[in-house]
Amino acid sequence: MSWKSSVTLAASLALAGALALAGTSSATAVTSATAPAAPTAPAAPGVPALSQAKTAAAPASQLVPGHVDTDAVAGGIDYTTYLPAGFDADAAERYPTLYLLHGRGDTQAAWQQVAPKLDAMIADGQVPPLIVVMPDAPWSGRGSYYVDSLYTGGAAGTSPGQAVETAFTSDLVDHIDATYPTVDDRAGRAVGGYSMGGAGALRFATVHQDLFSSALVLSPAVYVPSTPADSSTREFGAYGRGDALYDEARYQELAYPAALEAFDPALPVHLFIAVGDDEYANPKPEDAVHDLDYEAATLYNRAKRVPGITAEMRTYDGGHDWDVWARGFAEGLTDIGPRLSTTPPTPFTGTQTGSAGDDRASGILTLADGSVVEAITAPGDAWGHRSAGGTDILVQKRSTSGAVQWTTAIASPLNERAYGLVEGEDGSVIVGGYQRVDHAGAQNDDVLAAAVSADGTVLWTTTAGDPAAADRAYSIASDGAGGAFLAGYTSGRVGGATSAGDKDALVVHVGRDGAVAGTHQFGGAGEDKSLTIARAGDGRLALGGVTTGAMPGATAHGGTDGWVAGFSDDLTAGPSFVAQIGTDSSDQVSALLARGDGWQAAGFTGGALATTPSAGGNDAFVAEVDGAGTVSGLRQYGTPGDDRAAALVAGAGDATLLVGHTDGRFQASAGSVDVFALDLAADGSIRTSTQFGSVARDGADEYDEANLFAAAAGADSVQIQGLTYGAVEGVTNAGGGDVFLSTVAFAVSGAPGEPSTPTTPTSPANPAVPGGPNTGGGTGGSGVAGSSAGSTASALALSGTQLGQIAAFALLALAAGALLALRRHRGRGPLETTVR
Repeated sequence: MSWKSSVTLAASLALAGALALAGTSSATAVTSATAPAAPTAPAAPGVPALSQAKTAAAPASQLVPGHVDTDAVAGGIDYTTYLPAGFDADAAERYPTLYLLHGRGDTQAAWQQVAPKLDAMIADGQVPPLIVVMPDAPWSGRGSYYVDSLYTGGAAGTSPGQAVETAFTSDLVDHIDATYPTVDDRAGRAVGGYSMGGAGALRFATVHQDLFSSALVLSPAVYVPSTPADSSTREFGAYGRGDALYDEARYQELAYPAALEAFDPALPVHLFIAVGDDEYANPKPEDAVHDLDYEAATLYNRAKRVPGITAEMRTYDGGHDWDVWARGFAEGLTDIGPRLSTTPPTPFTGTQTGSAGDDRASGILTLADGSVVEAITAPGDAWGHRSAGGTDILVQKRSTSGAVQWTTAIASPLNERAYGLVEGEDGSVIVGGYQRVDHAGAQNDDVLAAAVSADGTVLWTTTAGDPAAADRAYSIASDGAGGAFLAGYTSGRVGGATSAGDKDALVVHVGRDGAVAGTHQFGGAGEDKSLTIARAGDGRLALGGVTTGAMPGATAHGGTDGWVAGFSDDLTAGPSFVAQIGTDSSDQVSALLARGDGWQAAGFTGGALATTPSAGGNDAFVAEVDGAGTVSGLRQYGTPGDDRAAALVAGAGDATLLVGHTDGRFQASAGSVDVFALDLAADGSIRTSTQFGSVARDGADEYDEANLFAAAAGADSVQIQGLTYGAVEGVTNAGGGDVFLSTVAFAVSGAPGEPSTPTTPTSPANPAVPGGPNTGGGTGGSGVAGSSAGSTASALALSGTQLGQIAAFALLALAAGALLALRRHRGRGPLETTVR
């Protein structure tokens, strides 16, 4: 039998020596009353983490034997569960779960020896308390490779194969979730293993994405394009078929290249790969590609290029033994442990609509009588409307009970797209966006405004722009007199203006009768777009957007910058101020809100707009801009991922609801990109945070451009409309991107400083809300092509005191979240979660 045929028990016992050198103690079978040790500093660079464990007694834990019956494998599955110190099965706390798979020839006992290291890491705060499951795999001569074997032969020393993969990923996981208080969601579940177990962990994570969000892959026994002649993969029937112990076609079906080819980027997975630099060296030069250090590097370089997979790789001094695996376990768990959700995600509830194509959210408006008007842009049949060709704008009004009162299309054989709704006169609404127009054979986009009466009749449509160039509106605001202001860009000349550069910001005023009452075009030598517009009750206007250079009278900071410009109702006077906001990275203003004598602006930054450390990736930001254009109160809100603000809603006591999208975690993550809503106090501190979505991408398109609108829907709630590539609870996606509509709690009116009570997003109830210039039509929904996003670090603009407040709130939110009932989600339907 070759070296690959067995990872001996002696090698497993070597871990005990490594742990003894680390000064750790053995876990006990009884929960200890010892208080957790104080957190310690991270391991020093270049020193194995195991060697730095504290010599003081770590909190005791439990190792509990278990068994689950299953029809998939003979004899069922024996396993041992590690339960962390302080574990209480009857408490409300929920735990993430790690499954650890042993190597060829070993037993579950091999992994049990890491319990002392787990004690120390949990006590030191390196990883959250978690449940660790260590199953035994005796089938196929302890060489099952954790796959479903099709071998049925009876060669000497062999036994018929078993459906090991099915047993583990279905019956064992179900049993553990039913037995222990786990976070029953992929975001709270990881898998790891060494050698054969590393191959199994890689397969489980990449094939069963609905179950696992990360994997610890140590010296994985994986081979491409095929297995070496003396590999145990050929000896025991794991990859066999019929009487053949090994079937090449079967191996190719189960090998990781097939899994990577079929990988769904909507369910991201993180891999930590580690290997020794003294792994067995195949004697034949042509087999050097099958040395496990070579194979691990090949795996890493292939996996990290797959959309949806992130990976880390470490090469340690050592061979195919516990000197490497113990170190890889410690560093790998430090990497994947903090990624595991300790609370279940928020339920994604509400309504959803769409055509078979790729639809877009286009605005939401709650009228004074409580009825709701919603707009979507659809490339196919939807809401009973037969597509006119291209993309059509559909506007629908629903009563307070949710009954559809009318549906109206604004459509032509070419394209239309809407970017918001505002109230017109006599119960009408005005839709803003753009329409592709055939100008004597030259087809270009023009700014579009269309009025729809209270009974659903299209009263008028108006387009504006340069017939020879592209002109678009990305936001709309009521003019307070039955008309509207629209903001966007032109790549030509509008109203006799002179073009300043590639694209100029553009504002268009359309009167109550649909006639163009005024336009203004302005910008610098670069590409300038207005993405948002807001109007105060006294007639002041503000536009915000993005520029690749310097706006008139302003200074460029580098990369792309955000900007805010002030106007009056008389556009001919030009801007009263221009304030440019930026770093040397990518920055953008996406939403505006009238506040007192000034404005509140929100967007995202890839740099450091404030003085505190970066949260990583892009951060959402909020800034105050006074009537003279002075910027103050810059604050950033972020995770290590990509966080972008898209909408603002005014709350009681000068509070603000900040809405956007993130691929990080303000709360438990639901999928690849989620929607977030931060309830900000008047001083900018976070009072409550909500994150929700499907397992797919929500709130942003595939280019990470926001497609979100938010509007007050009563005294205590806000409606959020947006794009989803998944589905809300109980709904099937119609195809491509659909449009969801959810309601979240927020104190639109109430006592100053009183936070809203977070609740699960619900289907819109259409509560009444007073009309007004800042509540109609929703804000956000930029979704603008060409607004590039930076990937450099960003900063969290919060003081130490405010960080302490946020941390205290986070602890309270986690405690509240632990009280929530869990429901299974395994990619079979919409994710169910709870707002904290």
